[in-house]
Amino acid sequence: MKETIPEPLLDRKSAAKYLSVSPGTLAVWDCTKRYDLKPIKVGRAVRYRRTDLDDFLNSQLKR
Repeated sequence: MKETIPEPLLDRKSAAKYLSVSPGTLAVWDCTKRYDLKPIKVGRAVRYRRTDLDDFLNSQLKR
């Protein structure tokens, strides 16, 4: 049986740096649901999967 290893989650500051935006901008996007970044709430903390952020970046590419 193959075990899947869960990918590490990024905190808001790390996710914002990965997307090249400020943590405040990322917080506004989450609050207003402007983009579907699929944030994960862990207690009071907000976390993001890198694959979800990559999907977001790919969807923003102009073709």
